[in-house]
Amino acid sequence: METRNSNGLDQFCASLDERPGLSILDLSGANQSTISFITGHGHRLYSDDFLLQLDTCFGDGDPYESQTNPVKVQEFLGSALDFGGDMFDGALVWDVLEHLTPPLLNTVVNRLRNLLRPGASLLAVFHAEERKDLVPSYSYRIQDHRTIAMAPRGRRRLAQYFNNRSLEKLFQDFHSVKFFLTRDALREVIVKR
Repeated sequence: METRNSNGLDQFCASLDERPGLSILDLSGANQSTISFITGHGHRLYSDDFLLQLDTCFGDGDPYESQTNPVKVQEFLGSALDFGGDMFDGALVWDVLEHLTPPLLNTVVNRLRNLLRPGASLLAVFHAEERKDLVPSYSYRIQDHRTIAMAPRGRRRLAQYFNNRSLEKLFQDFHSVKFFLTRDALREVIVKR
């Protein structure tokens, strides 16, 4: 497991400190470190292992080709992010979006937008190196306001590469998008609903 400092997490946490009793969604799956951090600050945490659901629904054969199968897409959407609208004050999306093909990606981003209350923050991470075929994926664990522990989950092929312009377009229906480029070739993004 490796740790890294995160300016994006620091900014995300600053938005949580503004008021108590918020509902936060974590797409990295449940882990004690993040649960303790979020609940220790007086918030509720809802965990969903998005990559596990992605593998379960699209794991047979080429996962990106499977994401074009309407039956599998409906099955996935019936299990992933299955919450009511305007339910969350923040979402820890981490690196899951870069593993979705464009049609499914747009559907998931729209669903995330609908799950977030106005003014809510979303933290996402994208690989910034354009020429990488396989990238590491992680289970993310919050240690403190600025530190993330990352447990390896193997290497995955990216469905597509994102630069700042494509991320602005992806989140165009949100209020604002802010980028943090890190030394380890990750692009952290804070999006405000």
